[in-house]
Amino acid sequence: MQKLKTTDLNRVDVAAFKEQEKLPVVVVLDNVRSMNNVGSAFRTADGFSIEKIYLCGITAQPPHREIEKTAIGATASVDWKHYENTLDAIQNLKADGYKIIAIEQAVDSIYLHEFKPGQQEKYALIFGNEVNGVSEEVMAVIDNCIEIPQFGTKHSFNIVISAGIVLWDFYAKMRLLVK
Repeated sequence: MQKLKTTDLNRVDVAAFKEQEKLPVVVVLDNVRSMNNVGSAFRTADGFSIEKIYLCGITAQPPHREIEKTAIGATASVDWKHYENTLDAIQNLKADGYKIIAIEQAVDSIYLHEFKPGQQEKYALIFGNEVNGVSEEVMAVIDNCIEIPQFGTKHSFNIVISAGIVLWDFYAKMRLLVK
C-alpha cells in the first residue's frame, strides 16, 4: 500500500470550491469558546462542502492565528457569518426554510443513526459550547434534536468530533447513499 501524494488527490482550488454544489447544511456554533475548535469546524465544513458556518455569540471569528492553526486555510473556502445572538441566526435560517436541529443530549432526542434527512431539505445543525452545550434559549426554538450515542464513561464528545460524525452521516445519507 502506498500513500497518495497531495498532488494525487485532485482537490479543487478555493475558487472552484466556491462554485461547486454544496451540502444543504449550515453549521451553527453556539458560543463555542475554543478557537482551535472553531478552526477545526471550518476544516471539517470544507471537507464535506457545506454551505456556510454561522459563528454566534462569543464564538471567535477569522482572521485569527489560533483559528488558522487548525483551519489550515479553510476560512477562505467556507463562507461564514457572525451573529451576536444565536437566536437571531436561527430566526434568519428558519425564514430561509432551514430545519433547525440541535446536536445535544435531550429528552426526546433522536439517535443520529435513526435520523433520516430529507433529500430536498435544508438543515441548520447547532453545536454548542464545550461546557454547557446548546443553550436553553436555543433548545426552546429548535425543530429537532439529534444525539450521538455513546458507550463510555464520558458524557460527551468534543464539539469537533461531534461535527465530524454528524456531517459525515448527513453527507453519506444525502449524497452517497442516494446514488
